[in-house]
Amino acid sequence: MSTHFENIIGIIRQRYGAGQIPLHAPVFRGNEKKYTNLAIDSTFVSSVGEYVNQSEKMLAEFTGAKYAVATGNGTSALHAALVVAGVQANDLVITQPFTFVATANAVAYCHAEPVFVDIDKDTLGLSSEKLKLFLEKEAHVNDQGICIHTATGRTIRACLPMHSFGLVCRIQEIAKICKDYNIVLVEDAAESIGSYVGNTHTGLIGQLGTLSFNGNKTITCGGGGAIITNNEAIAKKAKYITTTAKVPHAYEFFHDELGYNYRLPNLNAALLCAQIEQLDGFLKNKAETANFYHNEFAKNDIEFVKNLEGTTSNYWLNCVLLKDRNERDAFLKYSNENGVMTRPAWTLMTKLPMYEHCIKGTIDNALEMENRLVNIPSSVL
Repeated sequence: MSTHFENIIGIIRQRYGAGQIPLHAPVFRGNEKKYTNLAIDSTFVSSVGEYVNQSEKMLAEFTGAKYAVATGNGTSALHAALVVAGVQANDLVITQPFTFVATANAVAYCHAEPVFVDIDKDTLGLSSEKLKLFLEKEAHVNDQGICIHTATGRTIRACLPMHSFGLVCRIQEIAKICKDYNIVLVEDAAESIGSYVGNTHTGLIGQLGTLSFNGNKTITCGGGGAIITNNEAIAKKAKYITTTAKVPHAYEFFHDELGYNYRLPNLNAALLCAQIEQLDGFLKNKAETANFYHNEFAKNDIEFVKNLEGTTSNYWLNCVLLKDRNERDAFLKYSNENGVMTRPAWTLMTKLPMYEHCIKGTIDNALEMENRLVNIPSSVL
C-alpha cells in the first residue's frame, strides 16, 4: 500500500516540486494591486463602482451569457437565483447529496427543502437517469402544470444540479427532464467557470446558473459570486433583489419587496477583473496539469476522474479514486503528513443533522464516491 501511495505522491511532486504543496493556491500575477489601488483612490469601495459593472461585462463576455449579476459570494448568488426561480416556503428542490453544503443551504434559506437524488460516478454530478426514475415514481404534473411530489402534495419547484470539481454533469439530459415536468433548472456552477458542454458554458443550459470566486476557486476575488443567464427579465430581477430591492431615486430610500444586500463590493470586483484577464491562461495550465496526471496515473494503475466526452472541464480540483474508505483515509493521512495537501470529498448532505430527514432516493453512487474520492493538488503553475 505504501508503494502505491508513494507513486501518487511522486507523480504530484513531478508536477509541483519539493516542499509543501497546497491543494489550490490563488495566483495574483496581473493587475490585481493596480486595480485595487485605483478602486481605493476612487473612494467607491462598496457595492457601487466601475469595477462592479466591468466585472459583470467581463463575466458575460467570457461565459457567453447575455447577462451577469455580481454578488458577494457564491452562496448569495445561489440563494438569489432560487428566489428568482420562484422557490417558496414549503417547496421542494431536487439536488444531489454529493455537494458542498452551500447548495443545500441555499434551498433552506428559501424555507424550502432539498430532495436528494443520486449522482453519476463518471461525472460526480446529478444523475439524469436517477432523476427521471425518481420523478416517474414519486411525482406528477397536475392540471395547473405544476410538478407535485405525490406522497406529500408539495410542489417540486426547481432542480439544482452541481458541476462537481469543475466536471460537467449530464446537464442537457437533466434540462429535458425538467422541461417535461415544468421544473425550473438552476445550475450550481460555483466550481466550473471555464467548463463547457460543447460550446455552451455551464450555468447557461438551465434558466440561470451561479458562479463562485472564493479564495480557493480557479479565479478569486477573496469572496465573490455571480448569476449568469440569457433571460433579461431574470437578470433584472436578480440585480434588483440583490441590491436590497431599492426603488431608484436620487436620494430617497424606498424598497417595494424583500431584497438582499448581496452585491459584490467594488474592491473585490477590482480583483475579479484582474483575475478574469488571466483566466484563459489559468485554464490552459490546469488542462495541462490534468492531462499530465491522467497520463502518469494510467501508467501506475491509479484511477483518475476525467471529463465526460463532449464536455470540457476546468479541472478545478483533480480527483483520484482509492479502493475504499480505509485506503482513502490512510492516503489522506500519509499525503498530508508528507507535505502534500489532499482532501476528501464532502460528507454527504443526507448525513448532516439539518438534512438527514429530507426525502431521498437511493444514493449508492454518492456513498461510493464519498468513500473513495480524494482531491489532489491542482494549483495553477
